Amino acid sequence: MGIVSRRYNCANQGERTSGLIDAASVVRRGELVVLPTDTVYGIGADAFTPSAVTALLEAKGRGRDMPVPVLVGTVRAANALVENLGTYGQDLVDAFWPGPLTLILRANRSLSWDLGDTKGTVAVRMPLHPVALDLLKETGPMAVSSANRSGAAPATTAAEAEEQLGESVSVYLDAGPCTDNVPSTILDLTTAVPRVLRKGAIPVDKLRGVVGYLATED
Repeated sequence: MGIVSRRYNCANQGERTSGLIDAASVVRRGELVVLPTDTVYGIGADAFTPSAVTALLEAKGRGRDMPVPVLVGTVRAANALVENLGTYGQDLVDAFWPGPLTLILRANRSLSWDLGDTKGTVAVRMPLHPVALDLLKETGPMAVSSANRSGAAPATTAAEAEEQLGESVSVYLDAGPCTDNVPSTILDLTTAVPRVLRKGAIPVDKLRGVVGYLATED
């Protein structure tokens, strides 16, 4: 018997509470959820269940060569995932989290997980969205990618996500249209000089205000 998808209107407090309970249960079972973030809608799975991460990649039509980022609900959770925050990590976290800044750091080697071909790193972010944060505080770290089929436009509504992902997802948390669909800025802190891998919602000049010199791809 296939998955029967359920969708919750998070603008309604009762539905939001029910949806968060259901979504957390689904994640613990190794199934997929769609959740709102402060950028676009994401498709998420338990970061520590390899079969769930594989299902996420399959739902998107995406290969292991594009590892899945991890969203966290607290800075403490992020610290547990990485070797350390490095020279600049804590200052960046203090300045921009929760918010649209993804940091690439060396992963904690003691963790048992499989996010794809990460080469020992993890891309981690704490989103500035109340529904996402409430869910993450229940589930712990989640592997989350944009809620779309690979090559298609990222979903900015739950309906767009459902149209693309269908019944591969068990629960859709609908918090209305995204207010800002600019993706997160991605900053690699695994090299001596921080490097911007993707320009996004946090301007490069603001990052330079915290770390000083950084490299960009152009």
